[in-house]
Amino acid sequence: MEKLNLFFAQIKDISFWQRLFHWRKVRSLSFDAYDEFRNLARELEVGRKATDELRNKMTEITTRNENLQQKNSELTLDSARMDARIEELNGRLREQAGTINELTRKVSAFEASKEENVKNYNENIARLNQTKESLEADRKRLSDDRVSEEKERLENMKRQWADHEIDVKNTIIKICDLNHVKYVEKVPFRGNPDNTIEISGEYIIFDAKSPAGDDLKNFPLYIKAQADNVKKYASQDNVKKSIFLVVPTNTIEHLKQLTYRMGNYDAFVITRDSLEPVILSLKKIEEYDLAEKLSPEDRDSICRIIGKFAHTTKRRIQIDQFFQKEFIDIVLKSEKELPEEIQQQVIEFEKSEKLNPPTEKRAKIISIDELQKKSEEIEAEAQARKLSLPEPAEE
Repeated sequence: MEKLNLFFAQIKDISFWQRLFHWRKVRSLSFDAYDEFRNLARELEVGRKATDELRNKMTEITTRNENLQQKNSELTLDSARMDARIEELNGRLREQAGTINELTRKVSAFEASKEENVKNYNENIARLNQTKESLEADRKRLSDDRVSEEKERLENMKRQWADHEIDVKNTIIKICDLNHVKYVEKVPFRGNPDNTIEISGEYIIFDAKSPAGDDLKNFPLYIKAQADNVKKYASQDNVKKSIFLVVPTNTIEHLKQLTYRMGNYDAFVITRDSLEPVILSLKKIEEYDLAEKLSPEDRDSICRIIGKFAHTTKRRIQIDQFFQKEFIDIVLKSEKELPEEIQQQVIEFEKSEKLNPPTEKRAKIISIDELQKKSEEIEAEAQARKLSLPEPAEE
């Protein structure tokens, strides 16, 4: 820059004579000045480029600064929002802290009562287990009692059936003794029936039949076969064509057919309770000398009386069986439905009760007059108590 300034200064102050005599020096200076100018121009160009680069960098920095300022504004806004959110969360946190404190208090109270509840629960479970054991013991005892009663009932039933033949024989002998009817120990015809009586020169057979076991399903078939089997007696002389099969009273309800018409003889199924009315009805024929001499009216009367006896006996058996079932049902219901305390009292009263029905004397005939008088007394007492007795059904 120094030579360029010197060059311009000399050119500015150069005189005519200096142009003539000193031009070479000026020219040399001009070359040096030009070189210096070129260097200066290059430096200016470099400076300009550097300035442009700096200006571009400044623009870029300004843009970045503006972006940073915008981001800073956004961050400031986000920070304000976060502060508000933090304040909201702090409020909720305080609420949750209050809820936690309340729950902690409740948990503490629950923990305090938990031990008492567990204790009460264990005591209740113990009492429940004790009650359950007691109920199971009572149920087992009742079941055992019922099984024992049912077993005893079956044993009594089997024993009754086993002793049925002997009971029938003793009953027939007793009836024959009281009513002067001949009991035939040894029959004068073929065969060996269980029981035979003689009325008006005819032999009347009463065969005792009972089930072999406690299953009564095949008993009707057994009775039908026995009704056919007794034809060996009916085919012989002086044997009455009416043969009676005597069965236990508690089996009659399982028999739908009680009369078997077998052609030349008839088989009738009766119970031990109906032996006396049947034998008395048959004895009524003994009042006549010969059965062939009976008038049609007398035959009708005899048949009517026998039919009346048979119907009354069967009806009485049917009623007794009905009430037997009803009484058993009432007893079973009382055992199931009555409270245990009442059942215990019932058992105690039951133990103290005792029924003494009139005893039957072997040599004494039951008087119809006494029965009728007793019936009149009962009717009079009922009227005095304003009780209505059922009217007898019309035939």
